[in-house]
Amino acid sequence: MSDTASADTRQVHPEPNAARLSVLYAVVFVEIGIAMPFMPVWLNALGLDPTVIGALLALPIAIRIVSTAPLVGLIDRGIAAPRILLVGSLVLAATYVLMPAGAAIGWPVLALLIALNAVAAAPLVPSIDYLTLSAVRRSRHLEYARIRMAGSIGFLLANFAGGTALGALGERLAVPLLLTVLALIAAAVVVLARVDAPPTPPPHPDGGRPRLPGVLWLSIGAAALIQSSHAAIYAFGSIHWTTHGISTAWIGTLWAIGVASEIVLFALIGRLPARWRNPFVLLAFGGGAALVRALGLAWFGDRLGPVIVLQMLHGLTFGATQLGAMAAVSRFAPDGARGRAQGTVSSAGALASASATLMTGVAYQAGGGPLTFALMAPLAGLGLCLAARAARSARAFGLHTTTFVGQHTGSRDQP
Repeated sequence: MSDTASADTRQVHPEPNAARLSVLYAVVFVEIGIAMPFMPVWLNALGLDPTVIGALLALPIAIRIVSTAPLVGLIDRGIAAPRILLVGSLVLAATYVLMPAGAAIGWPVLALLIALNAVAAAPLVPSIDYLTLSAVRRSRHLEYARIRMAGSIGFLLANFAGGTALGALGERLAVPLLLTVLALIAAAVVVLARVDAPPTPPPHPDGGRPRLPGVLWLSIGAAALIQSSHAAIYAFGSIHWTTHGISTAWIGTLWAIGVASEIVLFALIGRLPARWRNPFVLLAFGGGAALVRALGLAWFGDRLGPVIVLQMLHGLTFGATQLGAMAAVSRFAPDGARGRAQGTVSSAGALASASATLMTGVAYQAGGGPLTFALMAPLAGLGLCLAARAARSARAFGLHTTTFVGQHTGSRDQP
């Protein structure tokens, strides 16, 4: 009897801690919120040629495309996600602190450091997603959206605080210093938070790797295409608004409105009817909003009032799409391939977004903002079609689709 009790005790896992996961998201996204807008400013402050700056900024995107899925897939091979987070954060800190010296030697050395930095950064967010989805599946008290919301809040605060820090410390010092400190804080959080990694799944019966089901591939493709429709806004939104007389203060506010709407969605999504929270409905919300946003910006993107309203759709275009993709991974990725599925979402999104960004450069030169924004509509529309195809596929195979990453479902069966 004591042996049985002992065995039962070993099988009991502690309740996952939402606060620890939220802190992980927050610190990593604060780092991203500094790097994304201010790394180009730092490179420009070094006096580098614009062509070199463009190549250095494109390098991390290319690396993310090819490295994210294999690196996050290491989780399926027995390497714990917290270990990936710790090593990645330490390598980030080392590369950030060396970048000023590398730039002084020459841009090829700086490029090497940026490449190593990108490899280290690639698995961080997908690894936290992996841990969070695992925690949500184990506890009926946790919601993915509310935990992930901490990342969006951190990103928004970093945007505001980063500008102040640059003004106080100077561009050349503030960016590498802040990013180094934030990467070290992230490493410390990983160690101190002691987030429990889920147990490694048993080996696949035939000795190979379990395949990702077709319905998941369709969902990943839908999410990647919908997210890639943001490329025009990310690349040329601020430029287009400035050329049409919208002040720089308002441009900052417009970006803040987009992130704030995303935070509101994450906070309130759990209150929506259950039928609205399955993967395909969420993807449809995201794709439909992206279609409206693209066409709206093409027609009214030079007027402040309509742009304010259209920026509010970011909560759906990004937030609902992100939640839909995570819901699909949580529901349809088989044990032993969850890490690979998580990395594939990121890699596919990076590939689609990079391709769309290249297209926007050509479009903006040929037809300005209206053409550039309009060309994002077919991407959103195609994403909608893939989401609908995924839903039909799930129904055809009798797969349960009401799972939402913000709720425990009690069902662990896999298609």
